[in-house]
Amino acid sequence: MPEESLFAQRAFMQLWFARLASTAASQMLMVAVGWQMYDLTGSAWDLGLVGLLQFAPALLLALWAGHVIDRHHRARIVAACLAVQMAVAGVLWASSQGGWAGRELLLWVSLVLGAVRAFQMPAQQALTPSLVPAAMLPRALAFSSAGMQGAIIAGPALGGFIYVAGASATYAVCAALFLVASVLAALIRYVQQPRRQEPASWATVLAGVHFIRHNPVILGAISLDLFAVLLGGATALLPIFAKDILQVGPWGLGLLRAAPAVGALAMSLALARWPVRRRTGHVLLGAVAVFGVAMLVFGLSTSLVLSLAALTVSGAADMISVVIRSTLVQLETPDEMRGRVSAVNSVFIGASNQLGEFESGATAALLGPVGSVVLGGLGTLLVAGLWLRLFPALAQRDALVAPKPPA
Repeated sequence: MPEESLFAQRAFMQLWFARLASTAASQMLMVAVGWQMYDLTGSAWDLGLVGLLQFAPALLLALWAGHVIDRHHRARIVAACLAVQMAVAGVLWASSQGGWAGRELLLWVSLVLGAVRAFQMPAQQALTPSLVPAAMLPRALAFSSAGMQGAIIAGPALGGFIYVAGASATYAVCAALFLVASVLAALIRYVQQPRRQEPASWATVLAGVHFIRHNPVILGAISLDLFAVLLGGATALLPIFAKDILQVGPWGLGLLRAAPAVGALAMSLALARWPVRRRTGHVLLGAVAVFGVAMLVFGLSTSLVLSLAALTVSGAADMISVVIRSTLVQLETPDEMRGRVSAVNSVFIGASNQLGEFESGATAALLGPVGSVVLGGLGTLLVAGLWLRLFPALAQRDALVAPKPPA
């Protein structure tokens, strides 16, 4: 019997197009905000504040956001978040047109965007399993990742191209894309499972943390990603490799930054067509080990071609991990808990990326950039081996999607 097409899942495709438009808009928006901030202040510190002010609200609001997502219509939450981002883009357009855009406005905007995304990201994650049959979820997540990677690659380039016409032009396009995405999300219809309306308390807010702590498969999958990215990431050091080691300049830096996304995009398309079906745990741990080896090769390479190949492989391996982990987290979590669990997962992902950049910079200061990346690659391999022993339920997981019992 042929597999049902994802394109036949109307609600899922509405969400897919909404995420595509909003991801492209978000990438363009951050290019414009960063460029405008540097134009106004010439301060690297202020550029760092833009990132920090987006991360801090996500960390502080995550648990409460998960509680809200599990009590209300998730598609409407996504639509509302996108509408707020449309309004932010509108304010930035008006301020750029009127000449009153300043440092303080851009910092406040960053804070608002961080708070909104604390709700948007876990709501999107928790919504997807309600829009497709369980058997199609791995393909759906891989297809979603392919779209997001495409938007992440194209969004900054498009934003930079439009910025030539001025910041206001970029913000106007962003507002239009957020409007389209918000309307698409608002029109999503799905069968919402009846939920027990528990009164808000610390117990209900922290239920996602409690659930993860007592579920070895989910805890193992989330913590594996946290430590693998924390140790193995090298994004923050790419300018050093481009300038001092590979000696390729800004154009080479652009290629290095794009290479992992290219690998991730190719792998997500492959997984959408040929999803992982058996030996899931071993495939997940193997992908993390391949990621570690790829980072070792990148750290030791003095050839641009070899470095690009290593980063491309690292992106592909990371995408296998992302799709398997996301599928396991969603399928192992009851629907009434998905918002809170997804919120905690979002914090882990954000922490691994932010702390990973700090870890790379700190170890590079002590050991040099090559030593930092090589040590991170070895650490990632060590994590994969340790998780094989520490989380046997995860390592021994066979089918990604458990087969339905016979009627």
